[in-house]
Amino acid sequence: MSRTDHRGTSPARLKSHAAARNREPILAVLVEVMPARARVLELASGSGEHGLHFASAMPGWQWQPSDVDSHSLASIEAWRATSGPDNLRAPIRLDATGDWPGETFDAIVAINLIHISPWEVTEALMARAGEHLAAGGTLYLYGPYRREDRHTAPSNAAFDEDLRRRDARWGVRDLEAVVEAAMPHGLTLETVVEMPANNLSVVLRRQ
Repeated sequence: MSRTDHRGTSPARLKSHAAARNREPILAVLVEVMPARARVLELASGSGEHGLHFASAMPGWQWQPSDVDSHSLASIEAWRATSGPDNLRAPIRLDATGDWPGETFDAIVAINLIHISPWEVTEALMARAGEHLAAGGTLYLYGPYRREDRHTAPSNAAFDEDLRRRDARWGVRDLEAVVEAAMPHGLTLETVVEMPANNLSVVLRRQ
C-alpha cells in the first residue's frame, strides 16, 4: 500500500513523486472547502509530505497525520522533526477499521486510500467520519474513480487492472458507490473537482 518512491536525504524520510506533483492542486481545493482554522485528521499519510506541506501553508490547521505502516510513520516523524511547523502533530498509528482517537475533527483527509485498500476500509471510514467529524465537517477524498460504471480514462482502467493483480480486494471504485456508502452516516456529497492525471477531489459534508 506504499505510495512512496524513494528515500530522502535522511534514512527515515521517504519521498513521493506523486505527492510532489499533486500537493499544490490538492491544497487549492482544501483551502476552498475547509475553514482557515481546523482540526484535521489525515489517514494513510504515507511519506508525510502532504501533511508537512499543508500544515506549513496553513498555520491555522492543526494537522494530525496517521498511518498503519511503520516505515511511513518513521518518515512522517522524520519530516516533522526536521522541518515541521508547530501545528503538525506527531503521527499516530491508525487503521481505519480499528479504534480511532477519542476526539472530534473539523476535517478528515484521505489521499489515495480508497483504491489501495479493501472495500471494508471505505465502509469503516464513512462510519467513523460520521462519528468523529464535527457538524458541518469535511471529508476529503482524493484519487481515481469510475463514474457511471465507466473509467474516466484508459490510464485509469490500466491502473485498476494492475491494482487488482496486486490484491484482488483493491481497485478503482465507483464514485456513486462511495457516495452511497457515506449517506447512512450523515455525509452528503458537496462537490467533485477534476484534478490532474485523471484524479478527482471528492468533498463530502457531515450534516
